[in-house]
Amino acid sequence: MRAVRALFIRHGAESTAEGRSLRLLRDWLSPTQWAQFAANGYFEVVGGDTGKQYRIYAGAETNVCEIDEKGRPKLGLCFRPIGELPIGDVMLSQKIALEGHESGALAIARRFVPSGFMFRRSRPLR
Repeated sequence: MRAVRALFIRHGAESTAEGRSLRLLRDWLSPTQWAQFAANGYFEVVGGDTGKQYRIYAGAETNVCEIDEKGRPKLGLCFRPIGELPIGDVMLSQKIALEGHESGALAIARRFVPSGFMFRRSRPLR
């Protein structure tokens, strides 16, 4: 919950566009995904075409990575919907794209080598 609270604090109250987008994201996440996001600042999805595992970190750009069988970032992916959208909406669109049309998402994604710094575990706020 600390990661989620940090997002709400950073982006304003739940009545703002950012807050509403995070509430919508929460409604679409499974209980397991919500628990991951609340504890770690990311959630994992399974690609609908290949069954590969992806991790979506809190953010709107360069926040998706394919993970290997040991849960380590393997390949970074950058794709997002067109327009200036709140973070929760971007993350939800990335989730839906990977689960529903993985091959299409991968076709437009910019690939990059993930660094340990970029995809490190979120620090809990105290």
